[in-house]
Amino acid sequence: MKTLSTRYQQAHREARWALGLAVAYFLWWYCSAYFFAPDSARDTLPELYWGFPLWFLLACLAGPVLFTLLCALMVKYIYQDMPLDVDEENADE
Repeated sequence: MKTLSTRYQQAHREARWALGLAVAYFLWWYCSAYFFAPDSARDTLPELYWGFPLWFLLACLAGPVLFTLLCALMVKYIYQDMPLDVDEENADE
């Protein structure tokens, strides 16, 4: 069985991965929503892809699908199953 300190290290590693993925999703959404938005100075309609503007397609349709898959891969390969109970003899480690 793992000691308490190795379980804390694994928990911190998993938390860093989750936080990193959340920040990456925010950056994906922000960049695709604002960098691919049509220029407001033009009065023409934006070019559509499958009936959606490119910024909407990337930010609101492709992004959630991509990051849901990345989250599933993270849970499968990064996260580890560990017991939550603490042994009395190893409690101070």
